[in-house]
Amino acid sequence: MTAHNKARQGDIAKRVLLPGDPQRAAWVAKNFLKEAREVTNVRGMLGFTGLYKDQEVTVMGSGMGGPSAGIYSWELYSVYKVEAIIRIGTCGGFQSNIAVGDLIFALTASTDSAWAHQYNLKGTFCPAVDYRLLEKAVAIAKERHITYHCGSVFSSDLFSEYNALGPDSWQQWARMGVLAQDMESYALYSTAAYLGQRALSILTMTDSCVTGLGLADEARMSALEPMVTVALEVAYS
Repeated sequence: MTAHNKARQGDIAKRVLLPGDPQRAAWVAKNFLKEAREVTNVRGMLGFTGLYKDQEVTVMGSGMGGPSAGIYSWELYSVYKVEAIIRIGTCGGFQSNIAVGDLIFALTASTDSAWAHQYNLKGTFCPAVDYRLLEKAVAIAKERHITYHCGSVFSSDLFSEYNALGPDSWQQWARMGVLAQDMESYALYSTAAYLGQRALSILTMTDSCVTGLGLADEARMSALEPMVTVALEVAYS
């Protein structure tokens, strides 16, 4: 057990799905896993372990932002000996060819965070996805005819609608080919790299910075089903 996770050894599966929202973790456990049981709820950060087909999978919230995702992923890797973490998150799209509901597989993540300062690197660190997980995700998306995009994302400490840089600050990142913005992928990928573990960030584009279109409130869970299905299939394979 840790300060942030009351699960005991054996309660957490070797493959973990990591949404930011703990209520999304509960929704995944209820609708996609069999025999799901709650294994942690410290600070309201819910975690469940159940069966997908015949294999144990854990789904657990990571909270909002890089520091929170970094803490939970560190503990999952180092204390609970998790072998792979698959982030299932939402994002704001930066490119006109990405439609609301499309999936994004993050090849790497840029950031405005100071997260990597802890590694004392004499340069800019760009963490990358685990290729084996990515390869499986792409194959599953193709097989199921799920629209996806592979590329760089921007993990920001600033929520795009509320920051003081202005409503169009995302455009400079878009010009560099960045596909979308989230808040957690950079910390997850960096933590996985530092610990020599595997990570994949799958994002559903829920709101377009280009067109202003977004998912309706009532569709913000159900529209995530393709992402969850791909993530579970990757975890199972």
